[in-house]
This record gives sequence, C-alpha cells and structure tokens, in this order.
Amino acid sequence: MAGTMCFCFNCRPLPLYLYLIKLLFCIALIIPGTSSSNRDVVVLLRVKANELQDPSGLLADWQQSAPNAPCNWTGIGCDNQTNDVVSVNLTSFSISGYFPADFCRIQTLRFLDLSDNNFNGTLSPEALTLCSHLQFLNLSSNLFVGGLPELQTLFLNLTTFDLSVNNFSGEIPASYGSRLPNLQVLRLLSNLLNGSIPDFLTNLTELTRLEIAANNFGPSPLPADIGRLTKLENLWFPFSKIIGSIPESIGNLKSLKNLDLSVNNLTGKIPESIGGLIAVEQIELYANQLSGEIPDTFSNLTSLYNFDASSNNLTGRIPESLTGLALQSFNLNDNNLEGQIPENLALNPYLYQLKLFNNRLSGNLPVNLGRNSGLEDFDVSGNFLEGPLPPNLCFKKQLDRLVLFNNNFSGPIPESYGECSSLTYVRISSYELSGVVPPSFWSFPGLTIFELRNNRLEGEIPPTVSNARNLTGFLISGNSFSGQLPEGICELEQLQIIDISSNRFSGKLPSCITKLNKLLKLDVQENSITGEIPTSVTTWTDLTELNLSGNQFSGTIPAELGELPDLTYLDLSENLLSGEIPSDLSKLKLNKFNLSNNRLQGRVPSAFDNEIFISSLVGNSDLCSPDLKPLPSCQKRRPISLVLVGILSALSGILVVSFLWLLIKSKKLNLFAGRGKKSWKMTAFQRLWFNEEDIVAFLSQDNLIATGGSGQVYRVMLKNGPTVAVKRLWDANRGPESEEVFQSEVETLGRIKHGCIVKLLFSCSGDNFRILVYDYMENGSLGDVLHGEKGGVLLDWHTRFKIAIGAAQGLAYLHHDCVPAIVHRDVKSNNILLDEEFRPKVADFGLAKTLHKNMEEGGQLMSQIAGSYGYIAPEYAYTLKITEKSDVYSFGVVLLELITGKRPIDPSFGENKDIVQWVMEVALSSAEQPIANDSAKICADYLDHLVDARLKPSTSELEEIRVVLDVALQCVSSLPMNRPSMRRVVELLKDKSRARS
Repeated sequence: MAGTMCFCFNCRPLPLYLYLIKLLFCIALIIPGTSSSNRDVVVLLRVKANELQDPSGLLADWQQSAPNAPCNWTGIGCDNQTNDVVSVNLTSFSISGYFPADFCRIQTLRFLDLSDNNFNGTLSPEALTLCSHLQFLNLSSNLFVGGLPELQTLFLNLTTFDLSVNNFSGEIPASYGSRLPNLQVLRLLSNLLNGSIPDFLTNLTELTRLEIAANNFGPSPLPADIGRLTKLENLWFPFSKIIGSIPESIGNLKSLKNLDLSVNNLTGKIPESIGGLIAVEQIELYANQLSGEIPDTFSNLTSLYNFDASSNNLTGRIPESLTGLALQSFNLNDNNLEGQIPENLALNPYLYQLKLFNNRLSGNLPVNLGRNSGLEDFDVSGNFLEGPLPPNLCFKKQLDRLVLFNNNFSGPIPESYGECSSLTYVRISSYELSGVVPPSFWSFPGLTIFELRNNRLEGEIPPTVSNARNLTGFLISGNSFSGQLPEGICELEQLQIIDISSNRFSGKLPSCITKLNKLLKLDVQENSITGEIPTSVTTWTDLTELNLSGNQFSGTIPAELGELPDLTYLDLSENLLSGEIPSDLSKLKLNKFNLSNNRLQGRVPSAFDNEIFISSLVGNSDLCSPDLKPLPSCQKRRPISLVLVGILSALSGILVVSFLWLLIKSKKLNLFAGRGKKSWKMTAFQRLWFNEEDIVAFLSQDNLIATGGSGQVYRVMLKNGPTVAVKRLWDANRGPESEEVFQSEVETLGRIKHGCIVKLLFSCSGDNFRILVYDYMENGSLGDVLHGEKGGVLLDWHTRFKIAIGAAQGLAYLHHDCVPAIVHRDVKSNNILLDEEFRPKVADFGLAKTLHKNMEEGGQLMSQIAGSYGYIAPEYAYTLKITEKSDVYSFGVVLLELITGKRPIDPSFGENKDIVQWVMEVALSSAEQPIANDSAKICADYLDHLVDARLKPSTSELEEIRVVLDVALQCVSSLPMNRPSMRRVVELLKDKSRARS
C-alpha cells in the first residue's frame, strides 16, 4: 500500500461530498479485492460531479445506491458476464464542459461516444493518451477548438475515430498516419482545417471510411497512391479544395462504394481506371473543371446507382456503357456533351432522375423513356433535341418535374401527359409544339409552376384549371390559346405570376381576379380582351407589374391603381380606355409607365406633365397639356399679354444667369471641367424630372451623408421633385476595380424591377467621375438603425419581421426570377435600406455577378474573395466559388442581427468568434426540431440570452422569433447543400406570418 498513489484531480477547495467521492476512488485503487464495478462507479461519479454540466438532468440516475450500479445507469453499457463498464454513450445529452478524459481511466472501456453535445475547449495530447485502449471514440458535433491532438502513443485497438463537425484548425498531424494501425473509420469533416491533404493518410490501409470534406484546406491534390486503401468503402472529399487530376490508382479501390469528389477544382480527364471500381454504388464528380470525353469503361460497375458529373467541361458523347447500367440518378447537366442520348437508357427499370440540361445534345429523345422506370425528375432543357415528345415519360405515374424548354421539339403534347397527376413543375417551351393541350394537363393539384411559353399551342383553358390549387406561376405566353380566361383561375390563391400575353384570348377579364392577393405580375398584353379594368385592385398589395396593353379594354382607369404600394410597371397602352388620367397614379414610383394610344381625355396631371412622359401619353387625341408637344394645348381662360410674357422671359433670363454665376463661383461645376459635356456618358433608367446639372450642383460637403469603400453618398433635395441619393464613385484612376464596381451596379440595377430592390434612376460617367442616382431612403440602412447613430430608433419585432420578409423577397427575385440569375455577393445589414415606412430595399450591387450556369450545380469561380467580414460563407473563403447559397448564408447572418440586435462581429462574443458561432454556442441544446447545421438543436430556454434586450416580445412574438431563428440557422449551415433557397426562405417566413395573423 505504501507504493500506491492517490491523484489530486483538482486541487481547489471542494464541497465535502466531492472529497468523499475522491476518497472512495482512492480506496478503490488501494484495497485489493475491490470489484471492478465499484471502481467504475467511483470514476463515473467523479466525472459527473467534477467534469460534466448536465442542464437537462439526464444523468440523474447516476446514483451509487441504485440497484446494479453502474450497469443500469443511463448511457452506461456493461459486459454481461463480468459487469465491467465497456461503453459510455452520451450522444445528444446537451452536456457541456471540457473533454472528460477521466472516463478513460476505466480500463475496460472500449466505446466512448460524446457526440452532439456542447463540449468545448482544446483536446490535449495528454488527455487523449488516456484513451489509447479504446476501440471507438466519437467526439463529433461539439465545440472543440485548436489543433487536432497529436497521438503520443500507439492506438492499437482504435477502429473508429470521429472528430467531425467541430472547430479544429491547422494541419492533420503526421502521427495519424503512423499510430492508428487498425483504424477503419476516420472522420474529420466540417472543421476549419487549413493545412493540406497529406499523403500519409494512405498508410491507413485498414480504412473503410475516410471523410474529410468541408474544410478550409489549402489547394492540394489527391494522394497519387490513394489506391493503396484497398479496403476503403467511403471516400468523401467534397468542398476540400482539391486540385490536379483524379489519380489513375483510383481504380484499385475495389471495395469502394461511395466516391464523392464534388465541388472541388479537379481538372483533366476522368481516368479510364474508374471502370475498376467494381463495388461502387455512387460516383459524385459534379462542380469541378473536368474536361475531355467520358471514358467508355463502366460496363463492370453493376452496383452503380447514382452518377453525377454535372457542371464540368466534359465533351464528346454519353458512353453507352454508362447508360446501360441500372442507374437511379443520372446527372450530366451543364457540360458540353453532344450527340444523341443512347437508346439503352430507356431500358433501365430503376431510373428516376435524369438531368442532361445545358449541353449540346441533339436528335430525338428515346421513344420508350419512362416506359420501364418510374421517372420523377426529368430535365433536358437547353439542348438541340428535336422530334416528338416521348409518350411514356409518365407511364409509371410518378413524374414530378418535367423540364423541356429551349429545344426544338415538335408535334402535340401527348395525350398521356394528361394522366400525369403527380406533376408539380412543368416547363415546356420549344417553339414548335402545336395542337391542343390535353384538358387534364392544366389541372393537376400539385402543380406549382406551369409553363408552356413560345409554342404554337391552341385551344381554351378549361374551367378545371381551378383544381391546380398550389400553382404559383402560370406562364403560357406566345401561343395561340383562345376563348375567355375562366373564372376558375380565381381559385388559385397561391398564384404570383400570370403571363398569358401574345395569345388570342377574348371576352372579359374575370372581376374575381382581384381575389389573387399574392400576385406579383399580371401580363395579358397582345390579346383581344374586352370590358373594364377591375376596380377592386387594392388587394394586390404585392403586385409589381401590370401589363394590359394591346387589348380592347374600355372604360376608365381605376384610381385605385395608385394605391398599390409595390407597383413599378404599368402598361395600359393600345386599348380603348377613356376618361381622365387619375391623379392618384402620381403616387406610384414607376419604372415603366405607358398609357399611349387610348381615348383618354382632359388635362395631363401635373406629375406627368413632363417631356419624359410624352411617349407614354401620345395617341390620346383628347389629352391636353400647356407645355407638352405634340399634345394639344389646354384652353386658357385669360390671354397673357405680350408685356407680361416679356417680363417673365426677362426674369427667367436673369435667374438662369444668376444661378450659373453662383455655381461657377462655388466651383461646383468643376466636376465636369476638362473635356465638356460631350464626353459624358449618361443613361436614364426611369423617366426623370431632372438632369445631371441639377444633381452635380449639390455634391458638396454639406450634403455628404456617407463614405464607403467604393465612394461617397450625398443627399440631394431637388427643387422640382423628391429627394434622391447620389453615389459618387472614387475616381476611375484608382484602378480597374473601381470601374468594375460602377459597371456592375449599372448593368445589374438597370434591368431589375422589384419593389424590394432599390431603384436606380440615372447614371453619368466621364473621364474622371462617375455618379449613380437612386431613390432616397429616409431611414438609412438597417445597419444604421440597429447598430449606428440611429440605434435610438427602436425597431419593434413586427417591423423587424417585415424587413426580413421584404429583404428575402428581393434576394429571391435576384436568384430565381432574373435571367441570368444574379448573386449579390455583399448581402449585409448596411446594404438593406429602409424607406420612410421602414420598408426594405436591397442595395449596393457593386459586387453582384450573374450566374450563367445552373446555380445549384457548383456556381462560378471568382478571382478573389469579395464581401464583408462576418457575412462571408465559409466555403466561399476557400473555394472562391460563388453560388446563390453564398447570399443565403449572408442573409442568415442578417436574420441573426435582427433577432439579437448585435453586429456580426462583436467583442462580447469572445476571441475569434462571430455572431454565428456565438449563437450556436448559446442556442445549441435540446429541442423538438433539429436545425440544418448538422445535428444542432434549438432550446427555447436560451432565447432569453439571444433576443435583443431592447425588445419586449409578447408570447406570440417569441414563438415567431423562435421560428425565424430556426430559418436563420438553416441559412448559416456549414454545408451549402443544407441551406434553403431564398424562395424557400420567403415561404418559411411568410408561412409564419400568415399563421400569426
């Protein structure tokens, strides 16, 4: 006993009961004959008391007096014969603290699972050494930081080592390649590792699973001798910044079932040796830069069910050895493939997803496609395919998405498509399709998008269209449809876009169409529709575009149109409208305004009595204006004497000369000095009531309201119009980046029309200046209001929620409704402006980029990181690939700002932490619903620690905040694939808004 030592586990003063526990522990070690179960009890109780925080009380039954202790305790497993503790499984217990290495003092312990908790701090090599006798160690989904622990001794028994979904950084230690001789599972994915992918990993020849995806590795190739891992079943390396080519040795992985190298920077050809993966079930190569032809070496891969090499630069034909396999999912979209689709693809009885869009494929579709398999997702858009549509695409009655646009298909839509009630998404725009649409094809209850644009289809819309209750987009323009728009369309309460333009519709527009209160766009131009414009339009609170031109509408223009808050596009031209122009229309902020070629009469309202509106008013012979030509002059009651005219002219001349003299004296004309006005490039994006001289006169220090990285912003109060905001960009000689910002903003905003995006009115550039003129937002930016000088303007939760929905709608428009899609790249609270009613407008498009490839399949490579610290998505920082999911992450940060009232980077979070990490630390706890950031969960008890202290939310508002927090955490998921689209974000937020109301 003299040689026995009792350890001082923690030398700070402790309560008496802890001293007793320690004493028991020492006695258990000292006295021979003490049972192993008693020793295990002492260790477990000591760990619980001294090393674990158990807020949920799940370890309450860890009591020494409990029968059969410790083998009947929660999370403890024992050997059936010896009662020795062999496993500790505390996964998802909401436990926190540092790594409880003392568990490993139980020498019989073989299995330790602490995953999905809140353990934090570093993982020291000394602590890990205590666990060298384990077979299974899982510490995933916690909050560990620092470098991966070195291995100071051999871990001979360890077969599973899982450190994934933490915050480990640095290199993978070299000891992992030499001291884990029997390791079968190594999982390091979703950390912050920023070294390289080491070659020594191929020394782990017993591995069956190697998963290191979604880290911040430096660009590095796959190990050339990866083929040494002959027992490997899962090689999961997406989002790993892999460069170079796929090694030929990959074909040696005879046991491999899952090969995922997606979303990297791989180049070169797909090696022919890939045909050696005889056990492979799934090959994911999408979103790389692979080139060349796909090798025709797949015949022996009889277990392969999923193949995705989309979003690469592949050329040549689709090999028949690949299409002849029993694939379930087959995706080669966004490449440069050509030739015909092999006929043997139609023989596959398992195929449910086929995506070949955006290639150069030609010829006919295989006639039996869908005959032998339950197709669900079928997209061949953007090719050169021709001939008739296959009649059996929906033979198994499972087809969900049918996308065929931008091809050269001809003939009728097969009658069998009218029986495809499983459809939810239809886009068929091929220019040559003709005949009558099967009646039932209009009315499937699950339809959300129905597009038949730009064909030669004919016939009437049946009343049964009312059955398509989930329809949001109804797009059938550019055909020869006729008859009257049925009243059944008014039952489609989810409709957001109706485009029936350029057809042969007649009769009246159903008055009940005003029931569709979610409408964003109504376009019926170029038809023969008669009757009056409905007057009860105030329900169209979200409507941004109304185009009734080129019809036979009669009666007056409803004054109620002027009450629509988001209407920016109004075209009523080429009709038979009469009466006066309602003065209420002047309330609208219109990008497009056209009332020409009607029978309107009376005086033009003063708001439109401007030469910029002439083209919008001509063709109305009974309209008059005192000044606008060629409109006739309105009759004046009293003639003005020649003397008065002379006096007024003289006074005008004096005023003009005086004004110019003042400008010259104040040197405010120096902006245009040099080469003169002829060198200016001016573009008006709206009909304006001012010119460039009106603006420049006020670009003085007195009117400066902000200075940023791209320039200075001025507040200009125009004499004959509202206040505008003017951004003067830094001089062009500051470099090409400055010019790129200017061009990006002009090109992007110049073509955008949406009520939740700031309106660009005017741009002007010269040799040494560039200015952009916008609507002025009275309340500045959201960042100003939440964090800046206007922090005293307390935004209640209702207003914050309204801002969240509006900003989400603006971003959803950029991602889903612009062609090509636009990624903002700098979403932040300072770029969300607020008008006088705190309605949000997304602004500052200097970094915006258009996506010319499918957004969900890898995005585009940028030359450098752009954005604002705290808002940049983690994968963008190390892949430089931009997708719409990068904006989604940034918007999630904005939602967290709205909830917490804190900046994205705040000293209160702690060192090297941002708002996302801070919220995770506070909110990751037990809850009913899992969130998208891996296995994290929200605990309602922590809301009090998250919600802005300035808010005093009611019970219903607190529930709403909880839902918005859930949406925010989905948006900031570490894996882009787990983030929702912005369209889905809008749906989630609006669903909550409707539920509350």
